[in-house]
Amino acid sequence: MGSWAPTTYKTRNWAEYNLSLKQRGSLAIWFDPEMVWEAAPSGRRGRQQAYCDAAIQACLTLKVLFGLPLRQTTGFVASLLKLVGLDWSVPDYSTLCRRQRTLSVAIPYKCSAGPLHLLIDSTGIKAEGEGEWNARKHGGPKRRLWRKIHIGIDAETLEIRTIEVTSSSIGDAPMLPDLLSQIPPDQELGSVTADGAYDTRKGELRTQALLCNKAGPKPSRKAKTTFLKENIVQS
Repeated sequence: MGSWAPTTYKTRNWAEYNLSLKQRGSLAIWFDPEMVWEAAPSGRRGRQQAYCDAAIQACLTLKVLFGLPLRQTTGFVASLLKLVGLDWSVPDYSTLCRRQRTLSVAIPYKCSAGPLHLLIDSTGIKAEGEGEWNARKHGGPKRRLWRKIHIGIDAETLEIRTIEVTSSSIGDAPMLPDLLSQIPPDQELGSVTADGAYDTRKGELRTQALLCNKAGPKPSRKAKTTFLKENIVQS
């Protein structure tokens, strides 16, 4: 048996290929003139917020997308608003820094045709510290810091429906009710599938109570919670 050789391709449609390369650098940013940029009065005592959550989220999205500091973000947004002819004021950098801590971000998703079948798992990400090779070779100058991401996706559309970020000391089972609480109340929930780390008596009882709660997600008649053992299930 001969050795494997990668498949080679020869470009023949140079006109379409060059056009596609040009489109990679195309940039279009659109602001809806009907968008509510300023925050509505909350009716509570004290100083009111000047900008709504959508305005703060728009500024922070551009900040993350282009890798800008907060001060440069305010200048960039101000120039964009000037180009499109909108006389909206721009949040200052201190407002963006303060509001991003408590900003509730709504993740858009595509609904499945039938009941929601939720797949839940968790993974760890390194937030601070040296890389794996550097830590083994030189020991690393400081302790590595990890964060755990608990995520739930739709089994049909593969869209992210629930997400939580915790420290590495938080287990998987206690986060299951918090993940299910992010499902809209009018969403029909068909099943919840997770690995063996979520298979605890306390976590299962809290999950079943949440499924049966009228204020929580609406389960279908065949709603169930399934726990898969990692050492048994094979791909």
